[in-house]
Amino acid sequence: MRVVQAFLLAAACTVSVHAQSSGGLRPGPGKSTSVSTQEIVSQKQKARKVQPPFRWVNSLPKSRVPGLRQETFSSPSMGLDVGYLILLPEGYEASSQRYPVVYYLHGGRPGNECKSHRLADPIQRLMKSAGLAASIYVFVNGGPVSHYNMPDDEKAQGASVFINELIPHIDRTFRTIADRSGRALEGFSQGGRGTMRLALRHPDVFCSAAAGGGGYATEKRISESGGVESPGLRFSERDNAWDLARNYAGRRNGPSVSWMLYVGTKGFNYENNLEYMEFLRSLGIDFEKLIVPGVQHSAIGMYAKAAEKIMRFHVTNFNNEKSK
Repeated sequence: MRVVQAFLLAAACTVSVHAQSSGGLRPGPGKSTSVSTQEIVSQKQKARKVQPPFRWVNSLPKSRVPGLRQETFSSPSMGLDVGYLILLPEGYEASSQRYPVVYYLHGGRPGNECKSHRLADPIQRLMKSAGLAASIYVFVNGGPVSHYNMPDDEKAQGASVFINELIPHIDRTFRTIADRSGRALEGFSQGGRGTMRLALRHPDVFCSAAAGGGGYATEKRISESGGVESPGLRFSERDNAWDLARNYAGRRNGPSVSWMLYVGTKGFNYENNLEYMEFLRSLGIDFEKLIVPGVQHSAIGMYAKAAEKIMRFHVTNFNNEKSK
């Protein structure tokens, strides 16, 4: 009996230490510090998972979504092809209409334009069934360190390739509304972080931004450390969602972005999303708050429950810009 008790005590201590050391398992205020075996196994599996090598052009899994296709463009800054997915609305080929564009930033690292391809199906279905005005959706490859520019590495400028090269290419190649009134930005997880950073930095490019499940505790650490996310990973100073929000709030003129922040209550970073929302409020930055009960840290899970609200948010902002 004593042996069994000792074993159980050791197991409990192991769980406690792991919970304290893992940023994804910290409890929020008033939450229990207990951690399930399933959560621990999931964290260990993620740590052991080998990331595929980064490529600027990736293979699109088989898709039956009408209008979804993979394209490339030649990057002037890097001298190579960069891939993207584009979802054209039904009737695009038969019309002469110009459409607004929602640029979607994937989660995870490294970049891969095909990571979020499964969102194309609910997007296409809702444009038909929910009476949403048609838009073009573009799924972006975020580069080696998703949606960030890496200082002193000319081949890892994911943010600049997107803003300075992909967007002009899309406007030249497809019938878009080629100004900020017809551009929205959206993303989840790493893409949520990227959505905030890039729309805060470029309010002249986008009128609408919906950031989902961003890792704002990490962005805060980058802010407080002068650009350091982790050993061996340093970004330009002040290139983070906290400092850029301060800069955006401190402007005296210029266009304003319509913001949405969304997160699931079961997401591991739910609490730090709430903290970042309070930070934006303290700066006087207005936003729409979308909390989705019972959803974990999953772009697919979020769209299963809240896709129409997120999509309608962009459509409303496009219409508001049109009426100005």
